Amino acid sequence: MTKQFVAEIQDKDSVNAVFLVKDKILAMAKNGKPYMNLRFMDKSGEIEAKVWDNTDVLDKQFDKDDFVQVNGKASIYMNKMQVVVAKIGKIPEEQVCLADFLPESLRPIPEMRNELTDVIARLANPFLRRLMESFLADAPFMGHYCMAPAAKAMHHVYLGGLLEHSLSLVKLVHSIVPLYEGINEDLLVVGALLHDVGKIQEMSYERSFDYTDEGKLLGHITIGVELVSDKIREIDGFPRELAMLLKHMLLSHHGLYEYGSPKRPKTVEATILNYLDDMDSKINGIKAHIAREKASSSRWTAHHRLYDRYFFKCNGMDGEQEVERVCDETCEPPREEKPGEVAVEGQERKNFGNQPFKALGNLDLF
Repeated sequence: MTKQFVAEIQDKDSVNAVFLVKDKILAMAKNGKPYMNLRFMDKSGEIEAKVWDNTDVLDKQFDKDDFVQVNGKASIYMNKMQVVVAKIGKIPEEQVCLADFLPESLRPIPEMRNELTDVIARLANPFLRRLMESFLADAPFMGHYCMAPAAKAMHHVYLGGLLEHSLSLVKLVHSIVPLYEGINEDLLVVGALLHDVGKIQEMSYERSFDYTDEGKLLGHITIGVELVSDKIREIDGFPRELAMLLKHMLLSHHGLYEYGSPKRPKTVEATILNYLDDMDSKINGIKAHIAREKASSSRWTAHHRLYDRYFFKCNGMDGEQEVERVCDETCEPPREEKPGEVAVEGQERKNFGNQPFKALGNLDLF
């Protein structure tokens, strides 16, 4: 039987498929009746689901990260596709093809690995090149670096996402460096490749993407600095100051303390990395949010909880796009932008400021 993928589900479709349970939450309706809020996933995407009846019994039959057989009906609610579940039951892992359930980068991983090798070979600084070659020669490390997602929910949320994101930053670095004099391009390239390296241990991705115990207790920034420090110690004569500058880039790439950054950027290269990383992650996250709503005819996306806004889907490239306007009541009333909130476990940077360098005015440079 051909699998029914999330991306193929249309409004009013009958759903009869196997999914991986990404999230499972028991909640209480306004009338006091319990219901189950679920999120299913496969390699094509994710979809929300509701179980309204018999929740006490069904809750004991499956858990998060289980594979389940689902029967139900698809519908669009609040501009988002969802499944109202009629029947659901756990099925054994040996009955499913795991490759159907974890999303992968659209770029082939061998192709990206070859690109990484070429980038490293072009490094002029011998110490930075030896550092990256030592990572490249570490087979267990490379297995994780090439397969890990870049995040749990915000951006590049698929196998190979970490490598794709890192290589995207390298391309941005090569575009930026010619515009400014005196930039250490090799340092910036290596910073781009290693800034999120700790995510190979912070993230688990054998089933749904989640955080490991080490990720929750230490975080990818701390883990990444430890990984880089261990490799540097293996290289005789590695300049102490060069090591300090590289580790500072890892420690400061989130930019501000409220975004979980142990240090704020205090070099030109660290500042560039911070803004390029933020830009690439947000663009990927927004495009993915828009792509998830192909079934909707609205010109606006549903509300993005982490970015705290709606996004307009049209960009003028296709002229007048024939799409249905939705009624105003599907959108919440406009409200003023809120400043960035204090980071919590697993939270990505989400602030969209009109003055991206405003925070630099308060940098403690000494």
